[in-house]
Amino acid sequence: MAQQHRNHLNTSMETAKEIARLGDLDLAGLQRRWRSLFRQDAPPHLPRHLLLAIVAYRVQANVFGDLNPATARFLAQIGSGNAGVEAVRSTYDLESAALRPGTILMREWNDRAQRVTVTAEGFVWQGKTFDSLSAVAFAVTGTKWNGHRFFGLRDKTRRDLVVAEP
Repeated sequence: MAQQHRNHLNTSMETAKEIARLGDLDLAGLQRRWRSLFRQDAPPHLPRHLLLAIVAYRVQANVFGDLNPATARFLAQIGSGNAGVEAVRSTYDLESAALRPGTILMREWNDRAQRVTVTAEGFVWQGKTFDSLSAVAFAVTGTKWNGHRFFGLRDKTRRDLVVAEP
């Protein structure tokens, strides 16, 4: 196990050094590195800073692994401009990806504890299932809210959340 950890550290350090060296390359040098990685010429319109970012990403992806196929398809769909809002939501629903079924969210509103349970079908509040946390927040308050903000999920790390998980 210790040897495996040392190998990973060595690989990480070597990769970091290679990426640092990319910063010393001029535009022509980055274009040559692009060609060696992608087996084709770099798009001529890309400025140096974008070439650097893309080449650095590819170096890391080659060593540590690339995006999983579902994420790559999702990003391609967004990039193509053919994805409507509903298609994007159904492909990658951040709310259900971040909160596992069985998680209970709590928020006090007007001196009353509001409790929402995450299920596979959505969010249950007072026995009724909602498609989004924003819809729950509207039902609770009667005004439009960002559901993540209302339940204190925005801009917080997972360990900062006050939730009960199954």
